[in-house]
Amino acid sequence: MSVTTTVGRPGRMTRRQRTRLIRGIQYGAFFAVGLLIVLKADWARLSHDYFNLTIARQLFPEVLSTALKNTAIYTAMGFAFGLGFGLVLALMRLSVVGPYRWVANIYIEFFRGIPLLLWLFFLGYGVPTATGAQLPGQPYSPIVLGLGMPAAAYMAETIRAGIQAVPKGQAEAARSLGMSHGRAMFSIVIPQAFRIVVPPLTNEVILLTKDSSLVAILGVTAGTKELTKFGRDALNQMVSPTPLVIAGLCYLIITVPLSLLVRRLETHNNRAR
Repeated sequence: MSVTTTVGRPGRMTRRQRTRLIRGIQYGAFFAVGLLIVLKADWARLSHDYFNLTIARQLFPEVLSTALKNTAIYTAMGFAFGLGFGLVLALMRLSVVGPYRWVANIYIEFFRGIPLLLWLFFLGYGVPTATGAQLPGQPYSPIVLGLGMPAAAYMAETIRAGIQAVPKGQAEAARSLGMSHGRAMFSIVIPQAFRIVVPPLTNEVILLTKDSSLVAILGVTAGTKELTKFGRDALNQMVSPTPLVIAGLCYLIITVPLSLLVRRLETHNNRAR
């Protein structure tokens, strides 16, 4: 019995060598482009136009005490409404009662299908035009409904997927102990489902933070400005893009920690599994 040994041709690279070469070319191209940008950019002009410290100082502390605070408040209110209503919609989607499922499906498909800006225009201008009256609870009720109702549609699907991901044996074990269906759902299934869906729900907070920039079309006062409206008004007053840069950095103050939290939670859940 003979054994045939395949030997690579002299001078021919192995797969590992080709992988290293391709990776080295990619790193080289990346650093070359970065070096070109560093050498060619007009840093003095960029600093004056986009990072003007004199203009930036004039924005504080208002950008933090008013704009950033309002953005965080609008996000929190929209998320709280969306989470509570989204849980109700998720349970309706899983209900054995047909009309509950139909209503939940129609709601979810409607709000996932229309742009958020259109919905805000409807609340801010369509409802007052049709009824001749503003929504009660101004200025917060239109913001809560404008951000929370569409968010509820997305959260409902996320929560529903989390509930369905819980092993059925958990609910069956609870029922065997004498628990009713409702008690088993709220005591056993839903807590486990929320552990599964915390990362995507945290992503929803990030999306709501950015979507809060659209509430300016509902009409805001000096004390209810959020970051985007604040930055746009300051841009017009100071004729400099620096306020927009500061507003963007303030958004990052909220979104970056949340992104890090999502990664940490995902890592924790993977280890727990």
